Amino acid sequence: QVQIVESGGGLVEPGGSLRLSCVFSISIETFPLMGWYRQAPGEQRDLVAAITGDGSTNYANADKDRFTISKDSAKNAMYLQMNSLKPEDTAVYYCNAFHERFYWGQGMQVTVSP
Repeated sequence: QVQIVESGGGLVEPGGSLRLSCVFSISIETFPLMGWYRQAPGEQRDLVAAITGDGSTNYANADKDRFTISKDSAKNAMYLQMNSLKPEDTAVYYCNAFHERFYWGQGMQVTVSP
């Protein structure tokens, strides 16, 4: 059973930054594809950013200039650095990994508000 622990969410003012972290209980080299998703109230869960096993990255068009996805195999961790945050970034953020099936973190609230 893969355990996933997310951290780093919270309340931040517009223009601020947050770094989300996701730590896995197994080697992340197991996963050929990992990513971050978010879900705002009343909305569907959408991809924010993805990273492949070889480190290639992909971003939702609206976020690629403000967000950076990365990973650290030595720590079995994946990160999402979010800068210049806007109120519309408010959502529950989930980390995700795929190997034969999808694995999801528990989700964490990110609120961008004055």
